[in-house]
Amino acid sequence: MSELAPRYYPSDSPVSPVSRFGGQPFFIGAAALMAIIVGIGAIAAWRAYTGAAPETDRVVASRQMQVRAAQASEQLVEKTKGLEATQQESIDQLQMVQDQLATVRRLLAAQQADTKKLSEQVGSLTESIDGLRQSFASSRTSDSEPAVRKSYRKKVYRSAYRKKGKRSSG
Repeated sequence: MSELAPRYYPSDSPVSPVSRFGGQPFFIGAAALMAIIVGIGAIAAWRAYTGAAPETDRVVASRQMQVRAAQASEQLVEKTKGLEATQQESIDQLQMVQDQLATVRRLLAAQQADTKKLSEQVGSLTESIDGLRQSFASSRTSDSEPAVRKSYRKKVYRSAYRKKGKRSSG
């Protein structure tokens, strides 16, 4: 029979460390293989029990990130289109305001021209009225004598009427 007890080798002996294990490398290899198999089985059992696999979790997480990135990109595109539409509306409104301002300026210039024209007409009418007043004043001074005659006629008429009235009543 073969000896199964461990052998003792002094430290100064020329025997290599691998040969110190003795003549049973088959048992050591089988034990290592069993440890690896038990480890793999434990990992598989743990994954099966928890239902989580890191590879599928990573794939799912990457797909979710892709979906979120696509949604964010779509939202950015929509917001950009909205901003473009708003900007175009603002530009159109600004153009309308500028057109209205130009129209108001033209109307104001036309009103100012009309006001100036009317002012000149009022000035010429004022001069005409002053001329008429002066001519009327000068004609009044020459007509002042007939006015005196008219007042004298009234007095004469009144006195004659009174005389007639006294005669008929008396």
